[in-house]
Amino acid sequence: MTQDFLGLDGRVVVVSGAAGGGIGTSVTRMIARAGATVIAVSRSPENLEKHVAPLTAEGLAVVPVAADAATDDGIALVMKEVGRTAGDLHGLVNVAGGAAPSTWMPSTWMPSTRVTRADWRALFTQNLETMFFMSQAVAAELTSQGRPGSIVSISSISGMNSAPLHIGYGTAKAALVAATRTMAVELAGDGIRVNAVAPGVTETPASGTYVDEDAERDRRAIAMGRRGRPEEQAGAILFLLSDLSTYITGQTLLVDGGLNLKWTHLAADNTSLFLKDESFRAAITR
Repeated sequence: MTQDFLGLDGRVVVVSGAAGGGIGTSVTRMIARAGATVIAVSRSPENLEKHVAPLTAEGLAVVPVAADAATDDGIALVMKEVGRTAGDLHGLVNVAGGAAPSTWMPSTWMPSTRVTRADWRALFTQNLETMFFMSQAVAAELTSQGRPGSIVSISSISGMNSAPLHIGYGTAKAALVAATRTMAVELAGDGIRVNAVAPGVTETPASGTYVDEDAERDRRAIAMGRRGRPEEQAGAILFLLSDLSTYITGQTLLVDGGLNLKWTHLAADNTSLFLKDESFRAAITR
C-alpha cells in the first residue's frame, strides 16, 4: 500500500509568475505532476504560449491565465479563475518579481546614493506588492471557505544578506521575508502556513543575461561547486507547499548550494586567502 505524502491530488494551486521558463515554470510542472490543478499566471501571453502551453500539451492540469499580479484587476481575474476551477483551493506560489532584464542596467544596479524614488518604487511593486496582495487574496478566499492552505514566496539570498549595488532589489526581498513572518503569525489560527524560499545563483533564462559560464568561479564561490537548477528550487517550494511540511510556518529556506557559507576570504580549497605560508596551506589541506 502506497501513501501520497505530498497530498496535492484534487487541490488547486496558483503560481504567480509561472511563465518565465525558470523557477516558476519548473514549479508549475512539478506541482501539476504531483496531482494538483495549477492556475499558471503571467502578465505575458507570449510567455504563457511558449512555456506553459507545452505543459498542457503533456496532459498536465495547468490553466494559463494572462494577468498582472501587480494590479487589483489582475488579481481579481486570477481569483475569478480559481472560483470556476474544479477542486479545493490549497495554496499559492509567488514567483513573480525579480528585475526585468530591460531595467537591470542602470535602473536596478547602482550605488545606493544614485537610487531614485521611481527605481525604488518599481522594485517594491514588482517584488513585494505582487507577493503581498496576491497572498492577501488567496488567504481571504481560504479563510472564507474555512480551509487550511499553504503560501510560498520567492525571496532571494540578496534579501538574507547585504546586496551591494542592488539595494532596492535586496531590500524588497528582505521585506518579503518580514511580510512572510508576520502573515504566518496572523494566519496560523486559520490553518494557513506562510513560508518563503531564498534561492542562491540559479541557472534561469533571466540570470543567463548577466551570469556567464565559469565553472572555476562557481567552484570557488559556492560550497557545492555549481549553480542551482530551477527544478532544485521547485523541489523546495513543493515541500513547503505540501503536507510534508504541515508544522512549518514563517520560515525562509535558503536554497543556495552553500553559497552563504563561503566567506569572501576563502580560496577554492576553503583555506583563507590571507595565508601566505604555502607549506602551511598544503599541510592543513592534506
